[in-house]
Amino acid sequence: MSKKEIEQKQDEVILDVGTTLTKAEAFIEKNKKAITYALSGLLVGVAAYFAFTYLYLDPLEKEAQIELYKAQENIDRDSLRLALNGDGSSMGLLEIADEYAWTKAGNLARYYAGVCYLQLGEYEEAIRQMDKFSTNDPVFEVLANGVIADAFLEIGQPNEALEYYDKAVHASNNEFVVPFYLKKAGMLAEDQKKWKDARKYFERLKNEFPKSQHALDADKFLARIEAKQSQKN
Repeated sequence: MSKKEIEQKQDEVILDVGTTLTKAEAFIEKNKKAITYALSGLLVGVAAYFAFTYLYLDPLEKEAQIELYKAQENIDRDSLRLALNGDGSSMGLLEIADEYAWTKAGNLARYYAGVCYLQLGEYEEAIRQMDKFSTNDPVFEVLANGVIADAFLEIGQPNEALEYYDKAVHASNNEFVVPFYLKKAGMLAEDQKKWKDARKYFERLKNEFPKSQHALDADKFLARIEAKQSQKN
């Protein structure tokens, strides 16, 4: 995975600084000194923010991206422990997330750490890591909630799992990731005899994502739910 691809995965930071001064001329004249001090303070504050961003955070971001790239190479080799803890010559995901917590790459390291722990069967740690991950990207929101749901399901907490599957499928309409979790949510709801919820998930899967491979059995799932409800009645 290239550095450019790493950067594309990370959320964009949008900075919007605006200042509106709408005071009457007399007031400005009367309070010129106070206003000058206030404006000076604002300019100093904004300058300090930009200095912090470009002189401190930007170099840290580049460092974090380099370290994250090395950790991702270990993930690609299925060396998940090395990815998490490092190999002595490079940082692991956990250290990257701590050392570069204010960077996008550091935040993304949390996500990868959660995925690694899920694959290693350390489900509670997977949940803890994902809880620390934050994103404004709808697709990552789907995936992160999906990981938490999977982890809760593995530790025998189906209600919590269904709650997070529901969060996942409502975070986006992405045709590649949402159908996968709609199917999971529907099957879990069916298993929990929550027929109304199960029907809702499968109907959305069928109607909104008819071309998805996960929707191929949607009619079968809906018919099965109908049959189970009929037997109950």
